[in-house]
Amino acid sequence: MPARIPSWAWVSGLTAAAVVAVGALAAQADQGGHPVAASPRPSASASAGRHSPAAPPRHTAPPAPPSDSGTGRRVVYSLGQKRVWLMDVRGMPTRTFAVWPGTVSPDPGAYAISQRVADPTKGSDGVEIEHILYFAGKSGVFVAFSNAVDGSSPPPVAEGIKTGGVRTGKQDGAALWAFADKGTRVVVVP
Repeated sequence: MPARIPSWAWVSGLTAAAVVAVGALAAQADQGGHPVAASPRPSASASAGRHSPAAPPRHTAPPAPPSDSGTGRRVVYSLGQKRVWLMDVRGMPTRTFAVWPGTVSPDPGAYAISQRVADPTKGSDGVEIEHILYFAGKSGVFVAFSNAVDGSSPPPVAEGIKTGGVRTGKQDGAALWAFADKGTRVVVVP
């Protein structure tokens, strides 16, 4: 009869596996979930016989959220940086990403997600968009976050056309959609 494995051994093994999985996910999150470019290979030189220490890899931290963006769980949209942060209940950023604003921007202030549209539709630039989150209006134009269904970035907007879409990348749009329910606070800063 084979030896029975004690329950503490199973728990220890599962705990170790969970720690490894969390570490891998943390490393991926630290890199922003995006691939890191390979460093150039060294070339032969006159000093090839000497070994010099390799430069440490450069990891740039994502920009910190603006200090005047409020507290608690919220979406922070910086007009000047053309960037969004998703902030948890502790006021810590869980994700940040660049955006492409339309020609009409909301005034700085606090808003809330007023409507969510799940079904893809044509954006004002003719591109099929999804994950539409309306939060403001200005000059008769609704302002909403969205992403292109095909993942493309928006083309330059024709002169004189008013657009209120704040376009995100496809993965960022999905993350924003999952984060921001109706009523979620959106803080717009200069």
